[in-house]
Amino acid sequence: MDETVAAKLLDDLRDGKIAELFVQKDDFLVFRSVLVKRSDFKHFRGIAQRGGHVIYHYLKEPRS
Repeated sequence: MDETVAAKLLDDLRDGKIAELFVQKDDFLVFRSVLVKRSDFKHFRGIAQRGGHVIYHYLKEPRS
C-alpha cells in the first residue's frame, strides 16, 4: 500500500462507500502516516486484531 491508496481508502471510509477498512500489519506504518495528517483524524477508530492487523471505522462524532 502506498500513500495515495491509503488516502483513497480513508476517503471511501469517510464517505460511506465502505463500512470498515482492514489494514494488514505490513501496511500499517504507511497507512498511519497518512491517517495522522488528516484534519478528520479523530473521526477514525482503529480496533487492533490478532497478528498486528487493524480494522478502522469512521465515527460521525470525533473521539475525545
